[in-house]
Amino acid sequence: MLKFAALLSVLFFATTSPAQQPSNEELLKELASMRSRIDQLEAELQKREILPVVPNPTSPTTDAHASPSTTPFAFADWTWLNGNPRTKDAAFDSAFFTPEVRADVEYTYSFNHPADNTIGGSSEIFRANEFQVTQLGVGGDFHRDNVRARVMTQFGMYSQTTPRNDASPSRGQWNLADAYRYLSEAYGGYHINRLHGINVDAGIFMSYVGLFSYYNFDNWAYQPSYVSSNTPWFFNGLRVQVFPTDKLKIEAWLVNGWQSYGKFNKRPGVGAQVLWRPNAKWSILGNQYVFGRDTFGVAGRTRFHTDDSVQYKYYDNPSNTFDKAAFSFTFDAGCESGGGVSCFGNTAGGPKQSFLGAMLYNRLWFDHDRWGATLGGGAINNPGRYLVLLPPINGATAASGTPYFTENPGDPYKAWDFSTTLDFMPSQYMTFRWEYDHRAANVPYFSGPAGITPQGGNTGGPGSLVAGFTPDLRKRENRITGAILVKF
Repeated sequence: MLKFAALLSVLFFATTSPAQQPSNEELLKELASMRSRIDQLEAELQKREILPVVPNPTSPTTDAHASPSTTPFAFADWTWLNGNPRTKDAAFDSAFFTPEVRADVEYTYSFNHPADNTIGGSSEIFRANEFQVTQLGVGGDFHRDNVRARVMTQFGMYSQTTPRNDASPSRGQWNLADAYRYLSEAYGGYHINRLHGINVDAGIFMSYVGLFSYYNFDNWAYQPSYVSSNTPWFFNGLRVQVFPTDKLKIEAWLVNGWQSYGKFNKRPGVGAQVLWRPNAKWSILGNQYVFGRDTFGVAGRTRFHTDDSVQYKYYDNPSNTFDKAAFSFTFDAGCESGGGVSCFGNTAGGPKQSFLGAMLYNRLWFDHDRWGATLGGGAINNPGRYLVLLPPINGATAASGTPYFTENPGDPYKAWDFSTTLDFMPSQYMTFRWEYDHRAANVPYFSGPAGITPQGGNTGGPGSLVAGFTPDLRKRENRITGAILVKF
């Protein structure tokens, strides 16, 4: 339209009388001035017409194609948050589909030098001294006439390691672990244009319990502390998200259980999330989980859990070399009751079965957010070990258990860690990451030099005793990780 107006101006000059026409030099100057002004106006118009970026579903937002006046949390830039993707623009978008591609490739050097190159006790790192594809995901968001759907695949280590931490497929037929192992997210739903948005979704969706995202690209560190690593990455069920204002979200869940494809027993889990962002500096998040019967084979044991986080951006000066700083703090508490255990200490109902943990991270950004540095860590106390990730000794899974690392009521487990992370981010779509991690526990837990695999490979059923074999478990572990992380 602007270029058409310029053409009309040229025609006007061409149709005036010679006496009235400006000189060639004056005409060229006028055209150059008009061209410059047109370029400026087109650039401004393009900025105004850009649609909001489709958010990562772990980020608690609503329909990205709703009008800006009703889109929750659209009043500020939240790419600084831990657990939130830092991409500001969708590489490609349309009225029907917004694609998403993720790649996570890492190399971890373990100072314990396990002979079988196997790392246990982590839901992010699984092999030592090798290049590994942690996750390759292809998918995206569908949106049309208020109908929503999202799918994200998971190939690589996640497709094997995430299902093995779920014991629910051992109840009943149809091997749920195989049915779902290549999907990290798969749900459909409907967006209702009431208040500032209401979403009703059913399927597999990210839990956001533990603050960190399931996708390492979104996080300030590669290896999160135990609070995140040992709490759910996903739920399978139904959720309802209600946005009363553009600064508040209230969400309810009815799910099969605690990070489970199916139900461990007969009762589902119930949960809720409240997110409040009063201004561009604060994000306050609370997750609550109750009434789940989440111990395989123990029908009378009920789980309760609270997970609460606060994030604060305490410095923001884009013109400086040191341009931004923020911290996150997460506190978790929970317990199990019934079925031979007690929430409140060693009583007639059984030994104490509880969870207490916290983690703190501080993040600095430099050079217009091209560099980032994070220092953080945390600790947990989990008597009964009901949330401790089982080491894969002789192929052990959450369903099989292992006699080499028991999870009996009252079994002690205390652990702590810290990490330092350096990121180079030449593009909003890519991160080069280097990280040092120190992890420790009060009982032998981490893979030692002799490894945790019997000589000659896994023997017998998963997690079974093997004559003459003892896994080499240590109380400490030090690692260095290098990773390339991509998100489009």
